[in-house]
Amino acid sequence: VCFSPDGRRLASGSDDETVRLWDVETGACVKTLEGHGLFVYSVCFSPDGKQVASGSHDRTVRLWDAVTGACVWTLEGHGGVVTS
Repeated sequence: VCFSPDGRRLASGSDDETVRLWDVETGACVKTLEGHGLFVYSVCFSPDGKQVASGSHDRTVRLWDAVTGACVWTLEGHGGVVTS
């Protein structure tokens, strides 16, 4: 899990292959990011909070728009699981 720089959102990765963005104040899920093919092991907000990076068992890193939930980039090339 990872807090956004302003502390208002929390990103979590799961074995359901999604990244979820949560409102810290209400506890509501505000966005579900779908696209990984296997477990999501790591998540991190960019310093400005506008993007979220995720690493997965599917050997990819994905870069997401934190506002729209769109996948901006899929980075491939790891020979194994991406854990951080």
